[in-house]
Amino acid sequence: MYIVRPWLFLMALKIIELVLNVVFLLFIFCIDLGCRGDGLRPEVVLCNRNISRNMAVQSWIDTLKSSKKTALIHDGKRKIHYLFTDGKEMAEEYDLKTDELIVRKWRHKSTLGAQGQWQVEVGEPLAAPVISSDSEVIKENCSNPVFMRRDTKSSFQWRIRNLPYPRDVFSVSVEPSDRCIIIKTSNKKYYKKFSITDLDRSQLPLDNSALSFTHANNTLIVSYQKPKETLTLEQELLKELKKLKGTGEGDVDCKTQ
Repeated sequence: MYIVRPWLFLMALKIIELVLNVVFLLFIFCIDLGCRGDGLRPEVVLCNRNISRNMAVQSWIDTLKSSKKTALIHDGKRKIHYLFTDGKEMAEEYDLKTDELIVRKWRHKSTLGAQGQWQVEVGEPLAAPVISSDSEVIKENCSNPVFMRRDTKSSFQWRIRNLPYPRDVFSVSVEPSDRCIIIKTSNKKYYKKFSITDLDRSQLPLDNSALSFTHANNTLIVSYQKPKETLTLEQELLKELKKLKGTGEGDVDCKTQ
């Protein structure tokens, strides 16, 4: 006959009581945090994301401010050259009258330290090199679609020339998971996937409601309204750039900061 020892019975009761207390405390903790079984309440998560984004925006501002900058005033443009601590270079051109960004391009050094080619981020793409031989010249077909970015003060904007299709053929959408914009046509004649580098640098989310497009004269124009964080950053940067004492046309020594 099996005899139940009293001390074992009491120990079992204590363990059950302890487990129940732990479960109860976890339940109260979840209620206090607004937990819905999959994490913190939405406002806590949103707050953490906002803090992270603000830190990323401020980090990019600090990187721009700490770079070595050279200013040149030429041909109605304010031209700024940035040299960053990691050796990367960025060149920008602003319209002196409107303060709109006309050109932004980057240059990186190779692993061996050689200077790379300039890569255009904003503005007319660089002309493709012409390959010639004794009897023929090979160059890009001028009827191919030409993709370029040209911003306004309030929007990021892309223009794709040589797209002779009606507007209802085009589909333009945001893909949040891939952090990109996708352009495609129902006739499967054109497809383009690209990111918004400004938002990537600041780790800002993409919003489909900020996206719009028009089509005229065989050109598709895609616009994305700049978020307030970007507008604030650009205004702050422009104030800093205007403080630079740029040289005038014909001068040799460019002022740096």
